[in-house]
Amino acid sequence: MIRNYLKIAWRNLIKNKGITFINIIGLSLGICCFILIALFVTDEVSYDRFHEKADQIYRINSDILFGGTEINMAVTSDPMGATLKKDYPEVEEYARIYASEGSRLIRKGTEFIEEFSVAYVDSTFFNVFTFPALKGNPRTALQEPNTTVISEKAAIKYFGSVDQAIGKTLEVNNNGKTLFKVTAVIKDMPKNSHFYLDFLFSMANVNYDFGNYLSHNFHTYLVLKDGTDYKKFTTNFKEVVAKYLLPQISQYMEVKSMEDIEASGNKIEYSLIPLKDIHLHSNQNIELSANGSIKYVYIFSAVALFILLIACTNFMNLTTARSSGRAKEVGIRKVLGTEKKSLVFQFLSESTMIVVIAHGIAILFVFLSLDWFNNIAGKEISLKALLQPQFLAFLILLPFIVGPLAGIYPAFFLSKFQPISVLKGNLAKGMNKNSLRNFLVIFQFTTSIVLIIGTIVVYQQLKHIQTTDVGFNKDQVMIVENSNLSDETRKSLKSEIEQFTEVKSASFAGYIPVSKSARSDTTFSTEVVATADNGFNMQYWRTDYNYIETMGMELIAGRNFSRSFGTDSTAIILNEKAVALTGFKNPIGKKLYKSTDNNEKIIYTIIGVVKNFNFESLRNDVGPLSLRLGDNSWRTAYRFNTSDVEGFISKIRNKYEAVSSELSFTYNFLDDSFLDMYQQEKRIGTIALIFTVLAVIIAALGLFGLATYIAEQRTKEIGIRKVLGASTAIIIKILSRDFIKLIVFAFCIATPIAWWFMSSWLRDFAFRIQLNWWVFALTGIITLLVAIITLSFQTIKAAIANPIKSLKTE
Repeated sequence: MIRNYLKIAWRNLIKNKGITFINIIGLSLGICCFILIALFVTDEVSYDRFHEKADQIYRINSDILFGGTEINMAVTSDPMGATLKKDYPEVEEYARIYASEGSRLIRKGTEFIEEFSVAYVDSTFFNVFTFPALKGNPRTALQEPNTTVISEKAAIKYFGSVDQAIGKTLEVNNNGKTLFKVTAVIKDMPKNSHFYLDFLFSMANVNYDFGNYLSHNFHTYLVLKDGTDYKKFTTNFKEVVAKYLLPQISQYMEVKSMEDIEASGNKIEYSLIPLKDIHLHSNQNIELSANGSIKYVYIFSAVALFILLIACTNFMNLTTARSSGRAKEVGIRKVLGTEKKSLVFQFLSESTMIVVIAHGIAILFVFLSLDWFNNIAGKEISLKALLQPQFLAFLILLPFIVGPLAGIYPAFFLSKFQPISVLKGNLAKGMNKNSLRNFLVIFQFTTSIVLIIGTIVVYQQLKHIQTTDVGFNKDQVMIVENSNLSDETRKSLKSEIEQFTEVKSASFAGYIPVSKSARSDTTFSTEVVATADNGFNMQYWRTDYNYIETMGMELIAGRNFSRSFGTDSTAIILNEKAVALTGFKNPIGKKLYKSTDNNEKIIYTIIGVVKNFNFESLRNDVGPLSLRLGDNSWRTAYRFNTSDVEGFISKIRNKYEAVSSELSFTYNFLDDSFLDMYQQEKRIGTIALIFTVLAVIIAALGLFGLATYIAEQRTKEIGIRKVLGASTAIIIKILSRDFIKLIVFAFCIATPIAWWFMSSWLRDFAFRIQLNWWVFALTGIITLLVAIITLSFQTIKAAIANPIKSLKTE
């Protein structure tokens, strides 16, 4: 019986080659998109789940609001972990990661290589996290100073093999040479980890003022005992703040209790976030790496499902549209006693056969496109992911889910034909109305229109990011890393390069207005005695005399720093947001007060006001910021004016290499660093564009097939109309108008849906575009043009056909 079903199914596929081709191509594209997005989503939700204690590990987040400035950080103070373990038995272990010092130069042979995947960690790091060891014992490897644990990749890179790395030393240059003994080698950290490190140095080598509860620079992770409710445990932080932070706050500010601080609208709060939630649910400042977003996981999951449903809808529409060709077959089978369930099974077998063929082609498409998809998605998904037991089971089951899904309606539709009516030739009585088919066309184009609008809005926002006035001139500014050079050498190089004709200005620029640059915030007050009412937090950047000019910032009041004023060592320049926090109507000449660690007061005089500039992503509002003279020479910025950029780079490289051929010359451009902050949005935009185009193609294929079959069914009607004098234009209008009505209706449904979704997405940006009416109008025009062009292939062909040929059999 099954063999007979398959034989009939195959004959029908061969008989209707055109429709079969459209069905298979549409389904294979839909399934390919579905599998690729499923791989993307699977990778995103797999982050940090490989640790043995993943369900017990939590990171401490810090949320501080003071003086109108809110800071949400993925770091906390250095003693917080030890304090919680000491005071609360629920804490089984803790570990800290200190990554605030950035990259490190490590010697290999006669040269130093800049390594970015570096951090200092506690000796308890491997008691918390699970990274398999290849050599040595990681649990004891970092208990002594000047020790390091490295990855397999680093061991091979610097020592040739894992075995040769153990016991050897690494020479690290950080304004002075330090030797670290390799005490263990671990497997390379998985890419689905929210941090990736090749070098883990002993925390004992960190030069830091430990013990300050008010300084937040350490990523701190807790292992809570099994069964502990982490949300309930979070309530303990209030006690910690009152017991440990308040005494230190009282040294700098006149407050007696946390109620005094909170009464002024301020807050100091800590919370825990589960390790497995960090990648998709955390968007704090100072993350160890760029995280994903659960919002995008939901969006792309929905896109994958809708693209697959569009492909299934094509199959349903084309199968029911050509139902008249199967009507007599169904009628005869029913007369001969075939039961309805047998007919349903036969038609489901046919749809499943088509899906199985399409599924095979789709997997081939996945194999061919995976590298390209990885490139645009910023992933490293391998073909092995397809062979993982769970995903492999998913792939095997997929055609047997999609087949019945696509075929269930056509199967019941065809099996319901009334045999007497069909065999009499009165097919209309044997068929249902095409209302569901119309609904499916509307669904296809509603989805496509939403995707088109979304893609246009994403690209508009990206263009807005690139062209908006961010308050500084990011073009033609070269940033050179100096951390490997002595202060004297840095100054000498800067002075020499300033003389180049291409250089307009140069400045030491340890602090630059892009994410992942150095940051420093501190508390100021407008009066000598700081209180919760007159105190506020702001960024506190050390700059030099040429910083504002080199960065292309605009002074809107007062003056810049000048060597002509000996008092500028205690001068300060504020941005507009900081001025607003002070409450000064005329800030020039006013005083601000800052307490030192020794509880001494430094009095700063405001000498200028700089126009607000975005020193973080445009997702965030501009925060309060101050500039003062001070050492920041670990980077140098050169504003240049030349069309020969490569030649300019070469000249500066030669200067640096003349100082030391061992040290690597590292540079970047400010505009590139600015755009790097929006890599996620760029990738999302590209992925959205690709899948939108594919969705539209799949919908257009279905429309083309449907139009082809409808035109064939109405061949004699068209012939009669032409004989009676109907023009070609009228024939085209008659054949197209029903489809155009459906698309217009789909546009009316899609517009409010797209507006709601994209308004929600744009709310993530403090600086965003407005949703313009022309975006929706343009989408409507694009969709109509695609539909008209798709329909025109068949409608024009049918309209210009010779009516004699269509009527000669009558």
